[in-house]
Amino acid sequence: MTTKQWTISIYLLLVAMTLGAVLTLGIFVTATIFHSDSYLVGTMLDHYNEGVLMAEIFRRFSYFISFMAFVVFIFEANEYKHGRRDNWAMISAFFVIASAMMFSAIYTPKILAMQALGAEATQSDAFDALHMGSEIDFKVLALALGVLFIRRMQLMFVQK
Repeated sequence: MTTKQWTISIYLLLVAMTLGAVLTLGIFVTATIFHSDSYLVGTMLDHYNEGVLMAEIFRRFSYFISFMAFVVFIFEANEYKHGRRDNWAMISAFFVIASAMMFSAIYTPKILAMQALGAEATQSDAFDALHMGSEIDFKVLALALGVLFIRRMQLMFVQK
C-alpha cells in the first residue's frame, strides 16, 4: 500500500470509530445511565446524579472529539490543497468540525458549569434549552460523520 492509501485508511478508521463512539454514547450509554434504577440493586441515583455521571463521560469524550475535529480539518484541508475537492466531503467535514467544537467547547463546559451550581440549576428552562441544543448538536455530528465516511469511501473507489 502507498502512503496515500495508508493515510486514507487510517482517516476512515478514525472517522468510523468516532461515529461508533457517538452512536454508542447516544444510544446505549445515555439510556443505561438515565435508567440506572433498572440495573442497580440497593442503590438509587437521582436524575441529577445520573446527569453528573453522563456529563463526566461527555467531558472525557470531548477531548477525543476535539482531536478528531483537528484530524478532519487537517485531512480535508490537505485534500483541498492537492485539488482533490469534493463538495459533499467538504460540507460534511465542515459540519463535523463545527458540531464537534460546539460540543466540546460550548455545550459540555456550560452543562458542567450549570451542574456545579447544584440540582436546582439543572431544573431550569435555561438548562433544558442548553441540553436540547447539545442533543441536536450530537445528532448533527453523527449524521455528518456518517455522510463524511460514506463519501470518502465512495471516493476511495473512484478511478482517476
